[in-house]
Amino acid sequence: MSTAVVSEAGLARFAREVAKYPPEQKQSAVMACLAIVQQEAGFVSAESEKVGADYLGRAPIAVREVTTFYNMYNQRPVGKYKLNVCTNLPCQLRDGGRALKHLEHKLGVHMGETTPDGLFSLQQSECLGACADSPVLLVNDRTMCSFMTDDKLDQLVDGLRAAEKP
Repeated sequence: MSTAVVSEAGLARFAREVAKYPPEQKQSAVMACLAIVQQEAGFVSAESEKVGADYLGRAPIAVREVTTFYNMYNQRPVGKYKLNVCTNLPCQLRDGGRALKHLEHKLGVHMGETTPDGLFSLQQSECLGACADSPVLLVNDRTMCSFMTDDKLDQLVDGLRAAEKP
């Protein structure tokens, strides 16, 4: 098994995740292993999917199905700040589409693209589970931002940009 795309520390983390399950169900650690890969590389490549599949004793397509089903796994390099805007129907009815369009204009990119400086990637999400707080977005799959008016979106982007300046 070629593990060049996953570090020794990453493989050790794989082992800790797999140990949480009975031996015959080690494939249950697939999501955790993909998260480890993404933390190390910034995205999940086909090569890293293969390493994960080999490690878990699964066919590569079984791992690929997980990677492509969930939008929290980046399938290509993304910007330092990944902004996922909820565009599911409840959020659309409460200005989710407007928030996405505002960010497209502010960042100068379309949904699914990364800014030329590599700082921001803009994506849509199907549901972030915060319909009552829409429009909502998720920053780097970790930080939920709710009730995002144009002013709040501007403050978020400007604040993240300012944090990058020495």
